[in-house]
Amino acid sequence: MEILTYTVSPEEAGATVRHILRAKLHFSSHAISRLTRAENGIRVNGAHARTTHILSPGDVVAVESGDHAPPRVRPVPGNWPLPVVYEDGHLLVVNKPAGMTAHASNFLPDTPTVAGALAYQRGEDFVFHPVSRLDKGTTGLMVIAKSGYVHDRLRRCLHTSAFQREYRGICVGFPQPPQGEISLPIGREEGSPIRRCIRPDGAEAITHYEVLSASDAFSFLRLRPQTGRTHQLRLHMAAIGHPLAGDWLYGTEDPTLISRPALHSFSLTMTHPVTQEVLHFTAPVPWDMHRILKQYNMISAQDD
Repeated sequence: MEILTYTVSPEEAGATVRHILRAKLHFSSHAISRLTRAENGIRVNGAHARTTHILSPGDVVAVESGDHAPPRVRPVPGNWPLPVVYEDGHLLVVNKPAGMTAHASNFLPDTPTVAGALAYQRGEDFVFHPVSRLDKGTTGLMVIAKSGYVHDRLRRCLHTSAFQREYRGICVGFPQPPQGEISLPIGREEGSPIRRCIRPDGAEAITHYEVLSASDAFSFLRLRPQTGRTHQLRLHMAAIGHPLAGDWLYGTEDPTLISRPALHSFSLTMTHPVTQEVLHFTAPVPWDMHRILKQYNMISAQDD
């Protein structure tokens, strides 16, 4: 379990442990409550301390950042490939393959899951906190926090300069203009547990797109979501008349071309919530999308 430390400055003399946890280490009230119940959750200069403890300059506050209980629902382990792109004591970044959901679902009970793959690799007590979720058919980079504390810190950063994601997609036709912004509110479609739709009373949703290369039939896209609504990129491209290739829900299913929506989480730039280091990752476009790019002479852009 990772330990976070903070050294009290002269200006902070007289502050309480609770103040440091909230203002400097950014623990939520719920997380602080969990720490107080853990045997070694909070220590000052190596000794157990209460949140009301008054601090002096030079005092070292040490707290456990990990979770203090196993997951309530243990995932079913599965020997499913899940490449790890980056890992440290606080988080990991994986390259999710197509056909895998984050958690088990009543709609898809037999589908491989990220939770199950990690349970197989790390043991059933591994606590799973997905920060950025991907649809079953979407491939690419996905961030997982190893504690509720890190998950909360990252969740607050989503869609800010501290957590920027970029996707690659292949759509039908050629969007006009070839670069632009789609701002259309998204809400649930009545009568469907899965579909979303464009509706005036929906949540704000903004997508930036750019055509990287094109053929007579398809365009290869750079997609950057400014917001994070369910099915946002798929629905926005369909809404402007250019659904993603293979999108059975918002476009036309075509298993001879690709067996899923042609969407890939390509790059991620994020500020580490604990070390403040700026991290950057990329995941190459997968083989099924690469095949389309090659078949339709759009290959020059795939490494863009």
